[in-house]
Amino acid sequence: MDNKKLNIAQVLPSLQSGGVERGTLEIANYLVKKGHRSYVISSGGRLVEELKENGSHHLNIPINKKSIFTFLVIPKIIKFFHKNKIDIVHVRSRFPAWIIYLALFFISKDKRPFFVTTVHGFNSISSYSKIMTKGDKVIVVSNFIKNFIIDSYGVDKKKICLIHRGVPNNLGAKNTRNFILWKKSFENEYKNLKNKKVLTIAARLSRTKGIEIFIDLISSILDLDNNIHGLIVGEAKSNNYLNKLHKKIKRLNLEKNITITGYRSDVYNILQYSYITYCLSEVPEPFGRSVIESIKLGTPVIAFNHGGAGEQLKEIFPVGMVNFRDFNGLQNKTKSFLKRRPRVLKTNKFSLEKMREQTLNVYLDLVRQH
Repeated sequence: MDNKKLNIAQVLPSLQSGGVERGTLEIANYLVKKGHRSYVISSGGRLVEELKENGSHHLNIPINKKSIFTFLVIPKIIKFFHKNKIDIVHVRSRFPAWIIYLALFFISKDKRPFFVTTVHGFNSISSYSKIMTKGDKVIVVSNFIKNFIIDSYGVDKKKICLIHRGVPNNLGAKNTRNFILWKKSFENEYKNLKNKKVLTIAARLSRTKGIEIFIDLISSILDLDNNIHGLIVGEAKSNNYLNKLHKKIKRLNLEKNITITGYRSDVYNILQYSYITYCLSEVPEPFGRSVIESIKLGTPVIAFNHGGAGEQLKEIFPVGMVNFRDFNGLQNKTKSFLKRRPRVLKTNKFSLEKMREQTLNVYLDLVRQH
C-alpha cells in the first residue's frame, strides 16, 4: 500500500495570490515529486502556469462564485472524479467544500474519493462554516484553530490533524549575487528605500490586517528616527480600501515615508531585505505565514500576541511579541529593535518539508484504512 500512487485533487476558489494558494502549490509540487498525480480545481489565476510547469493538472471551474448556478458544475466534477480515479479530494474553502460535498453524495461509496478539509481561518460559527469540519480528516494549521473547531462544533479529536504551515529552512542568503542584483533593481524601482531601515508589513490588504495601525506606527516614530521607511506589500482586497490607505498616508504627510507595492512575486527577497517585519492583524491569524518566513530569513518580527502568530513567536522568537492592540508597547518594541536589532536564531521548526510529509501521510493513512 505504501507504494500506491494516488490521484489527488485539491480544491480552492482561485489561484491568484495568498498563503492558502501558495500552500496548495507546495503540496501539489511535492505530490508530483513523490510520483503521485496532482490535480487542482479552481477558477484560475496568475499561479496556474507555475502549477502546470511543475507537473500538476488544473481544472478551471468557477467554483468561487457564490451563486445557485455554480451548483450546475456538480455533474462536471463527478465526471472528472470518475475519469481520473480521484482517491482524495482536499478542500480549503467553504463554498467549494459545499459543492464537493454534494458531488460526493452522488457517487457510490466504493468509488467515492475521501474528503479532506483544511480549516485555515476563523470563519463565523454557522451551519455554512461547519462544512469545513465534515472531512474524513480535518487538517488545522495551529492549536488555536484546533481548539476553535472543537469548542465551536464539537469535532471528534480523532479526525483532527494538526499540521502547521511550513516554510523552507533555507530561503535565501543576503550575500548571494542574485540577491545583490535584486536589491539594486528593487531600490531603482523604489528610490525612497535606499539607505533606509525598511519596516515591512506583508499581507493581503484588508481592514483586519492592521495596515492602518502600521501607518500610524510609522507616523509616530519618524520624529525619533527619520532614517526609516514603511513598506506595505500585498494585493488590495478592494480599490476602495486601497484608496482609503493612500488618503490616510497623504493626510499624515507620509508620501515620502511609506510605499505600497501591491502584489509582488518576490516577497521572500523583500522580507529578507527588511530591517523589521510586522504582523498586526486585528483578528487572530490562524497561522501567520509571513512571521515564519521572516524568521527563516533572519529578519526580526514584531507581532501581536494572539492567534497562530502568537503561538509561533512563543516558540521561535518570543522577544517579538506585543500585547494585542497595545500601541505604546508596539512603539516601544519598535524603538528597541531600531536601537539594537535582535539576532534571529536559525530554526527547523515550521518547516515546509515536515508540512508536506505530514499532509501526504494523511492521504496515505486514509487509503490504508480503506
